[in-house]
Amino acid sequence: MSIVGGVDIHRKPLTFDWVDEQNGRWEQGRIAPADREHLAGWLTRLEPAAGAAFALEGCTGWRYVAEEMAKAGVVAHLAEPADTSVLRGPERRAKTDKVDAKLLRELLATGRLPQCYIPPSQVLEWRALLELYQDLRGQHTAWVQRIQAVCFHQGTTAPGQAGIVRGDRARLKTIVDEQLSVSGRLLVNTALAVMDTLADHLERLRRRLLSTARGVKGARVLMHEIFGVGPLSSLALCAWLGGTDRFSSSRKAVRFVGLDITVHSSDGKRSPGRLSRQGPEVLRWLLFEAAKTSARACAPGYGYYTQVKDRYDANRACLSQARRIVRHATHLLNDLGDDAFTIVAQPAAPTTIAR
Repeated sequence: MSIVGGVDIHRKPLTFDWVDEQNGRWEQGRIAPADREHLAGWLTRLEPAAGAAFALEGCTGWRYVAEEMAKAGVVAHLAEPADTSVLRGPERRAKTDKVDAKLLRELLATGRLPQCYIPPSQVLEWRALLELYQDLRGQHTAWVQRIQAVCFHQGTTAPGQAGIVRGDRARLKTIVDEQLSVSGRLLVNTALAVMDTLADHLERLRRRLLSTARGVKGARVLMHEIFGVGPLSSLALCAWLGGTDRFSSSRKAVRFVGLDITVHSSDGKRSPGRLSRQGPEVLRWLLFEAAKTSARACAPGYGYYTQVKDRYDANRACLSQARRIVRHATHLLNDLGDDAFTIVAQPAAPTTIAR
């Protein structure tokens, strides 16, 4: 490897800084506009035989940059943005894109780059679908709450959230027609139309995610081995925690998910004992839902769940059980390695999926 460089990613330009250590050549500049076409054209200027490696931060846009570099035979190294900022140190002068690109290049050349895991393209697709599912669910819930708010604000008979979500529209229509103002009727009817559209997309996306999870080896193993982990949560665990040597310990996996408890900070801005909430939000959401199954008397972790619940509350018990699920899943996925992403032809057993 003779060419070492860094790329600072922004919406409009890509700023690069690279050095050919063999020939002593140094180049710095910009690629604009920042898209696949112009990046691919710029990469053709590099000599593949020389062996090139570039560092880039794991911010929005890193995916297409890494993919185009892989096509051109360039090794892409993904840097953790927060750790990279720490290594930058205190800012003594105005920070620019060229300075950021140079820093990435120097960290990569000296072996101090805090690298991130670059998952396969199919895993990135699973992550995007799961995040889309959570976004649609959140928007659906927001419109339900908006209907509740306007009905309460105008003093109507309480329609009940179950009646809105599960389809008791006749009662709601009567309330809307008889007790709401013109603007209130318009808002509720608009909300119901948007909710119907969101529900249609949610159902189709959910069926696709279920079919995908039942065909992934790692997800099938998690569904079979961990009580309460269903197709969606198992696919999320596989997508964010799977891979060869992904985590050296289960404690690091818990920290990555954002379920670890923060400690006292010297700046005094945040009290100790709270969740860090770093990492994938959709995975935390699915893990919390999976941990709720421990409240059943038939669950293997029911004893532990009840102990924590009696000592604190049900919310703390679910969080504790979610951490146990992450630790168990980490060990299972570490044993599988990259084989966890293997697509299995036959569907999973119905008794396994029903958990």
